[in-house]
Amino acid sequence: MELSECRVVVTGGASGLGAATAAHLRAAGAQVVVLDREAAGEAARMGAGFVQADVTDEASVAAALDHAVSVMGGIDVCVNCAGVVIGERTLGRDGPHRLDSFRRTIEVNLIGSFNVLRLAAAHMARNGRERNGVIVNTASIAAFDGQKGQAAYAASKAGIAGMTLPLARDLAGQGIRVCSVAPGIFGTPMLKGLPAEVQDSLAAEVTYPRRLGAPEEFADLVAFIIRNDYLNGETIRLDGALRMR
Repeated sequence: MELSECRVVVTGGASGLGAATAAHLRAAGAQVVVLDREAAGEAARMGAGFVQADVTDEASVAAALDHAVSVMGGIDVCVNCAGVVIGERTLGRDGPHRLDSFRRTIEVNLIGSFNVLRLAAAHMARNGRERNGVIVNTASIAAFDGQKGQAAYAASKAGIAGMTLPLARDLAGQGIRVCSVAPGIFGTPMLKGLPAEVQDSLAAEVTYPRRLGAPEEFADLVAFIIRNDYLNGETIRLDGALRMR
């Protein structure tokens, strides 16, 4: 699928990996609409459309996708980058892991991604072509190498990885491919806000190249997945061979 011909929705596209992806695809000539809870100005800066939406809310997402279709004439690509991160041990100093924080992490990262992609797939299926669309979800290496305090986050991202193949099988008949990217430690605004010594310590754990990943590298992999018609049902690690302990 040629990027310049794509009509793309990106969740979480107002910052971090989502913003880098939206900017990369927009620069390649794609039409892009960002779905996020805030920061419409960032979408405007990159020349993308913006719709305020909560990925966990069915009506909110349905309305946002309808708007995207009205602006772009359809949807060819859905990239899910919206997510939350928490650090909380199963049994910590303050007692057991809070159930509401575990539930919220699953709801946003896993259920939110599924909510968006299922509705986006319905729009893609109406394109009436042999190749109707591509869905790219964001997993994490925490799905495979979850650390202490990452039970909720790792579970949510393992769910993303685990549903990738069945989603690809479900949607093959509609000409829709599904892949996931499992990034390692990336230089997103959240991580860049940490002290330099903490960033250096994290980067030192990466096998090679020994640095944080650049959001643009994530975006470039998403673009490659979109262009390569034979990539399907796969979760791709993008981590500099990092294996967390």
